[in-house]
Amino acid sequence: MSERSATILVVEDEPTVRRLLQYSLSKRYRVLVATNGAEALELVHREAPDLIISDIMMPVMDGYELQRQLQKEEATRAIPFIFLTAKADEQSRREGIRMGVDDYLTKPFDVEELLLRVERLLERAALYRSQLDMRLSRDFSRRLMPDGVPDIPGYRLELFYNPLQSGGGDLFDWLQLEDGRYLFVIGDVMGKGVQAKFYAFSFMSYIRGTLRTLTEVSASPAELLTRLNRILIRDHILQETFASLLVVALDPRTDELLLANAGHCRPLFWYNGEMWFAREGNLILGLDPQAVYTELRQTMEPGMGVLLYTDGLLELPVGTEMGLLGEEGLAQLVNRVYHPGFGLEDLIEHVLASAREGRFADDALLLLLEREP
Repeated sequence: MSERSATILVVEDEPTVRRLLQYSLSKRYRVLVATNGAEALELVHREAPDLIISDIMMPVMDGYELQRQLQKEEATRAIPFIFLTAKADEQSRREGIRMGVDDYLTKPFDVEELLLRVERLLERAALYRSQLDMRLSRDFSRRLMPDGVPDIPGYRLELFYNPLQSGGGDLFDWLQLEDGRYLFVIGDVMGKGVQAKFYAFSFMSYIRGTLRTLTEVSASPAELLTRLNRILIRDHILQETFASLLVVALDPRTDELLLANAGHCRPLFWYNGEMWFAREGNLILGLDPQAVYTELRQTMEPGMGVLLYTDGLLELPVGTEMGLLGEEGLAQLVNRVYHPGFGLEDLIEHVLASAREGRFADDALLLLLEREP
């Protein structure tokens, strides 16, 4: 949080001290004022401040009671709180600490010292929120992923997922149909941070529900994308959500693979010493209610494989210049490490060896699907 974006609530009944605090703090922060604890509570319920500076001895409601009321509610319990009072006795200090006050400053106070303490508490609060965001982000990432990949006779599947603490909303899911076919879904919800994780979580719920509904009448990846696109545009909660999505249907009985792409990274195929990317995908989901999605049909010959992935792989900074791995770099790496039965572990090792910082800069998800020779 930048200093100028923070809101400080000053609770002080002495006009001179109140004006001094308001003047000193307003040079760096947005300042709200109240003359007692009751007024402060009303302000807090209308707009929660980032920090509170309160006198102890005040009419109507003193600082102790104000802090007790704030501690009762989960939404206000974590607001940093500084007691400002003429009482310098140890008993008042201990009482403040016992109640969860973050700092304690006695009158007359030094303005610079007060500003330093305010800055320190705001930085501490920002760090706490950042750590909480990271925990939520990791939890969303973990919940978005299935436990593993299916065991399909005649095929080899490997999954790699590297979620960053504050990365975007990568998603992956798979479903086996009653007739033996498999559906795979891989995508990326636009945006970064916890908000993207939350939307990815909600979006995946839509996908899973739509998958199960759709398979009652069709297993067409293109039809699935069409329905999901309409859902995103019509739903007022998710209508600001945009997502790239790749849907793959595999029939192990006929070795036929159907693929539909809504603005996602192009899958990389290999067979008999050759490598190629699938054709460009259609429009990302959530933009155009009339978007048309088409399918690619591919027979998986013995030894043929395909790599599905998210943009965290292509956007990996590589080399000493400001370049990214990109499709050309990915194809070169796969060609370099390819051998019959090669795995994602080999590929990731070479990918990170070429990375400028030796690690991914964004969420990265890879799925390898290969028909056994």
